[in-house]
Amino acid sequence: MDSDHDRSSAGGGKDAWPQALNRSAEVRDTPGAIPADQAVTTPSTSTPSAPSCPAALSPTPSSPVPDPSVTGRGIAGLSTPYQVVAALALSLIGLLACTQVAMVFLHVAPSNTLTKEHGKTIDRWIYPEFEQNWKLFAPNPLQQNVAVHVRAEVVDADGGRTTRWMNLTHEDAEGIRGNLFPSHVDQNELRRGWDFYVNSHDSENRPNGLRGDLSERYVRRIAMLRLSERDYGGTIERIQLRSATSSIAPPPWSTEKISTRPVYRVLPWWTVTPDDLPEHAAEQSRDAARAEADQ
Repeated sequence: MDSDHDRSSAGGGKDAWPQALNRSAEVRDTPGAIPADQAVTTPSTSTPSAPSCPAALSPTPSSPVPDPSVTGRGIAGLSTPYQVVAALALSLIGLLACTQVAMVFLHVAPSNTLTKEHGKTIDRWIYPEFEQNWKLFAPNPLQQNVAVHVRAEVVDADGGRTTRWMNLTHEDAEGIRGNLFPSHVDQNELRRGWDFYVNSHDSENRPNGLRGDLSERYVRRIAMLRLSERDYGGTIERIQLRSATSSIAPPPWSTEKISTRPVYRVLPWWTVTPDDLPEHAAEQSRDAARAEADQ
């Protein structure tokens, strides 16, 4: 028996430890490495498998996955030209915002050195789009509809005639209704001009202050500007304005009784002067601009 055991150990018989011979050199040289086939509880009687590839046992290096939190976002993720454009746009927006805040502050601030020196510049920036008043905090909703009418005396080859009343307020309302971006001229020019006249005159149409004559000339120019858009076939010698004020009807569920019949305020006839004509006003503006340029 001893001789048979020696012969088997010498290599003539079956190996006593086939698992140790089947391991690769890399695994045999690695201390503590556990071969994969040791997980089998019973020794296999089949032909030993070929040695595994060392590359399969070593971890394969993979390309690093970029972290989304590390990659550029917003402006940092843009190319250099777009970053420059975005920076310029943000700078311009910031400059405009700072200018707007400064102008509004100077407009609502009490009179001071800056407002006295640059008052016209501030007013040109504020009016009419950014006008500030207290109506936002103490609103007084309108309870009446006020319409301004005008008619004219026209002199032509056949003599003189009087035109029918023309509703200027209705024309402004037509330009505003359904318009997403209505003109400030349609919204404010006539309305504020008439308010200016009413507040500077008494019920007998007499001026009650130094601004009475200015408001009258302003209203006359607005009326002539509207009339000049029509061809009456002659020369407009005189104009007359009136207002029609009617109360707003109460809602159907209200028991309040209000008369909606219009009340008219008729102004006297005004003789048209060259200063009331739009082309004359434009000529005066050009002459003033030339004189200022010459200086």
